[in-house]
Amino acid sequence: MVGALLAAMIGFLDLMAIPTGSRAFRTGLVHMSLNLVVTVAYVGNFFWRHASYDHPGPVAIGPLVLSVLSLAALAASGYLGGKLAYRYGVRVADERTQAEGYQLSH
Repeated sequence: MVGALLAAMIGFLDLMAIPTGSRAFRTGLVHMSLNLVVTVAYVGNFFWRHASYDHPGPVAIGPLVLSVLSLAALAASGYLGGKLAYRYGVRVADERTQAEGYQLSH
């Protein structure tokens, strides 16, 4: 949880360096939103499962479905993070390479 919050703070600073209205900025917003949703879902899932800790047995369907949905959202967010880094060069490439993703959409 602490690691996710630290990463979110750094990611937010990176996002603010991207020109608003660009493809890279929109991708960054979706990436950030998915990560926040996943973090909240995992914390909620932890407490949901912890509430039934004293009752041994298989995992209930609710927490299991939440885990699967969280994992799918995390995979989508990871794809978008890769797109930010490898397609748009956000924070890893020279300025000319980043410029493609920073162009304003019409």
